[in-house]
Amino acid sequence: MMQPPLMTDRMALVRHRARAGTLADHRSALFLHDLARSDIKERLNEVNRTFTAPAIVTGYPQVWADFHPDARLVPDDDLLALDPQCHDLVIHAMGLHWANDPVGQLVQCRRALRPDGLCIVVLLGGATLNELRTSLAEAESAVTGGLSPRVLPMGEIRDLGALMQRTGFALPVADSLTQTVLYRDLGRLFADLRAMGETSALAARPRGLTRRAVFGSAEAVYRNSFVTPEGMLKATFEMVFLTGWAPHDSQQQPLRPGTARQRLADALGVPEKPLPKDS
Repeated sequence: MMQPPLMTDRMALVRHRARAGTLADHRSALFLHDLARSDIKERLNEVNRTFTAPAIVTGYPQVWADFHPDARLVPDDDLLALDPQCHDLVIHAMGLHWANDPVGQLVQCRRALRPDGLCIVVLLGGATLNELRTSLAEAESAVTGGLSPRVLPMGEIRDLGALMQRTGFALPVADSLTQTVLYRDLGRLFADLRAMGETSALAARPRGLTRRAVFGSAEAVYRNSFVTPEGMLKATFEMVFLTGWAPHDSQQQPLRPGTARQRLADALGVPEKPLPKDS
């Protein structure tokens, strides 16, 4: 049986991240990681539990190394270096959107958790760079008459939330945080993406040089559709947070259908009206 083609060129992704680390503005460009760290800290404070054996899956160990004093850092490879039931907390930090097998990544995280252990995943969601995606597609189509895969396709929050349930997590929750960043021109946005290590590592990306007319046209489309009154280009970054627990008997369980002890109408304090009969 033939394997489906891979979405991500892992070697290119590693090269892009390594190159990003050499750039002068690398650390400041990782503002999304800083937002993720802050948000996850708040979530952990609300859990009211002490975690003693956490693991953090990340391609950016320099950012997450001091997040938790007892955390084990694990590269976000296709096969995660996680042992079964060894952790009470697993954080998958800002890398799942590049995974060739996101379902497999979540299954590995769940198996690494002890019963009643917590998993928090943060990744870029489907609204990310929608302005750039639209502008490049329109420009390339107008200049060359065709389209090339240039921006990573990212999952929608509804589909990502369903993956948590599909992979066996209990009490799954999905929510998102949208950050709009302003750039003076398209070149500055591209520079930020390079410093983030988030430039295209698609396996099907075009390998040759792109005609300058494509980028010129893309900036014109961008300025026509996604600009502030002050002339700044708007770029959207959607961060999706997925939370789930390894199943345990102590967790709240849904009631079986037909076991309710009170009618909904009584609980709401309204009269119950029968449905009209079909004519």
